[in-house]
Amino acid sequence: MTGGIVRVTGSGLGCTDWPMCTGETLAPTAEMGVHGAIEFGNRLLTGALCAVVGWVIITARLQEKPMPAVLRGGWAQFWIVVLNAVVGGVTVWMRLSPYIVAAHFLAATLLLTAAVYTWHAAYADADAGVDTGAGSGADPDVDADSGAGAVPVPRVRSLSVALVAVTALLVFVGTLATGSGPHAGDSSDVARMPFNWTAVTVVHGLLAGTVLVLAGVLLSALPKDGFGAARRKAVAFLAVLLGQGLVGLVQSVTALPSLLVMLHLLGSALVWTGVLQVHFTVKRACSGHSSPLSGAPLPRARGAATHA
Repeated sequence: MTGGIVRVTGSGLGCTDWPMCTGETLAPTAEMGVHGAIEFGNRLLTGALCAVVGWVIITARLQEKPMPAVLRGGWAQFWIVVLNAVVGGVTVWMRLSPYIVAAHFLAATLLLTAAVYTWHAAYADADAGVDTGAGSGADPDVDADSGAGAVPVPRVRSLSVALVAVTALLVFVGTLATGSGPHAGDSSDVARMPFNWTAVTVVHGLLAGTVLVLAGVLLSALPKDGFGAARRKAVAFLAVLLGQGLVGLVQSVTALPSLLVMLHLLGSALVWTGVLQVHFTVKRACSGHSSPLSGAPLPRARGAATHA
């Protein structure tokens, strides 16, 4: 979100160099004004992110019960933070090239991916081996609790994967729409991508409609028994997606006001986080594990009580 504030306030070059803010100083000078402060504030968050991710890694290592998936997720987040800092520096060096700006946004989205994975891995490691009663002694490709008319688990898994894939394409095309259209917060001197903004926006909208349909189909395919958490998250995802679509539609016909651009950026983060929550929860339910948000109490295994 602070990256979005940098953009809509025209502060992308508030610091004229990287990793120093200027050729001589690490921090912005008074002469650089509010734009320098906004850009430098965004850079400071890199250190805060590294501290939090380091805390996750250390805490996971201190558990009596090994948590390899959490460690992998923590280290992935650390290196993605470093990657995004470097991409941010290249963005400054390239004087806000729209292609590098898009890469900067996608790297931030990759960080969200690692964060959601790590969050789910923490609960999965803590809850591993717990029998929820779904599928015990039954065909692993059918949800045992759904009774007659059970939905084959492979179909649910395939729908979930397809939903993630099309949502990823939706996010990617969104960066093309941003890079080729009017740029809220910056002057007309900022370079743009050589695409037809109207055409890209229409494709973006069609993809959003496809994601909406896929999410609805997945929700209708999810069994009611054993997939309660997945169904709730699918409903929440549909609500977020509809809200994001409304914001996108309004901003596209109102000359991209800065506030709506910020809301759309927030919405994109919520949509991507939401689809990952749906996918990981569906995957976990298909594997016969209870969801961390299903309402069932998690076991307090030795060494895993903190659920880092």
